[in-house]
Amino acid sequence: MMQDQNDGLWEKAIRRLVPLGLEAWNERRLLDGKLTLTPDLNGGDVERLIKWIDACLADDGGQVAARDRAVTLAREFKALNRDGRARFLMLLAEQYAVDEARVERAMEQWRAAGSEGRMQAALALRDALEPPRMTLLTRFNGVPEGVKFLVDLRAELLSLRKEYPQLAPLEADLKRLLGAWFDVGLLQLEQISWQSSAELLEKLIAYEAVHAIRGWNDLKNRLRADRRCFAFFHPNMPNEPLIFVEVALVEGMAGSIQALLDEEAPVLDARQADTAIFYSISNAQAGLAGISFGNFLIKRVVKLLRQELPQLKQFATLSPIPGFRRWLEGLSDDVLAGLPGGAVWRDTGSAGALLDPERLDPLRAEALRRLMAWYLCREQRRGRYALDPVAHFHLSNGAQVARLNWVADLSEKGRRQSAGMMVNYRYELPRIEARSQSYTVDGAVATSASMKKLLKA
Repeated sequence: MMQDQNDGLWEKAIRRLVPLGLEAWNERRLLDGKLTLTPDLNGGDVERLIKWIDACLADDGGQVAARDRAVTLAREFKALNRDGRARFLMLLAEQYAVDEARVERAMEQWRAAGSEGRMQAALALRDALEPPRMTLLTRFNGVPEGVKFLVDLRAELLSLRKEYPQLAPLEADLKRLLGAWFDVGLLQLEQISWQSSAELLEKLIAYEAVHAIRGWNDLKNRLRADRRCFAFFHPNMPNEPLIFVEVALVEGMAGSIQALLDEEAPVLDARQADTAIFYSISNAQAGLAGISFGNFLIKRVVKLLRQELPQLKQFATLSPIPGFRRWLEGLSDDVLAGLPGGAVWRDTGSAGALLDPERLDPLRAEALRRLMAWYLCREQRRGRYALDPVAHFHLSNGAQVARLNWVADLSEKGRRQSAGMMVNYRYELPRIEARSQSYTVDGAVATSASMKKLLKA
């Protein structure tokens, strides 16, 4: 009670002494207290949030105070529900964007500047083009687990972008920031074994995105003596894997995921293997989608494998083809007839047979293989790059489309996406860089002789 009276006397004194500064004083009281937001960010929350963000941007109270406010802001964001998070992000996107009037002034000053002042004017223009929200996003890097918070923040933006297209510039800002921080030279490679921590093994099960891990026996099978599994980490996210890479050590090119994942299959002596098959590359962080690490990941794993097993001669993938059936079933009859194998496929049966590729007659099976070859090697997006996302990933990393595999994935997912087919992408080490550049610059797709044969009209 006495404390309340003292607080009241203090406020009255402030009113008498600084009547014109009362609003600023009230804002200071707000910022010195706690920020508490309702889950859906309604009512007066937005006003309080704006003042809090402004204080973070202004360095009001020094670096320590700004950092503490960023910690509070991150904590409150995590407590919001989906609607509240959308409102929070829309606020950043719309009220903390580039100041267009400031950019116009900076451009005029740059145009008017003489040779001596041109550099200074250019720096001022660059600063004007940087939206204020970038400062706030950078602030989060200094809070505990701040990088993970920003990665998850971008995942949230990606999940909302269709519903809220206004968030696109904010998502692009965050992607640029994360792309700079996640330099490939900083990534750390760790081999995973059955002796790895339970926490890490559980994350491998949870994040496996290509071929779901069905349980602990399945996981143990993927970590046996003729298998290798690797994870990449960032020093600022030491407990959160970024990418998992699963490898099978085999003799010759693998052509069936069922065979690779068969828990009853005999274990091969790794020293007898001549081929390393990358059968799963899973992004463990949705917020890093679209941030390319180039062929660095593949080359790092290959280097490690060659150090351990110098007899390995061939490095390839056994990859899914996720977009094939959707593409095929979207073709008109006229377009289909103009593609290799298209007329035969159109005229000899129903599309329902795609769900049961084992029962296709040889003529239709060959037609389907030829259509698949076209889809992988010739069908493009944006007039240059492979339409299939997995093909684009491996081609941009310098791989060759090496071989199609029939009835290679007979899971429900494999039948639904690609009629059970899979593809091998071969990584020939001396040619990786040249192929990557040719594809990136010209859209040139490296293909094997067997693929070229399927592509002939």
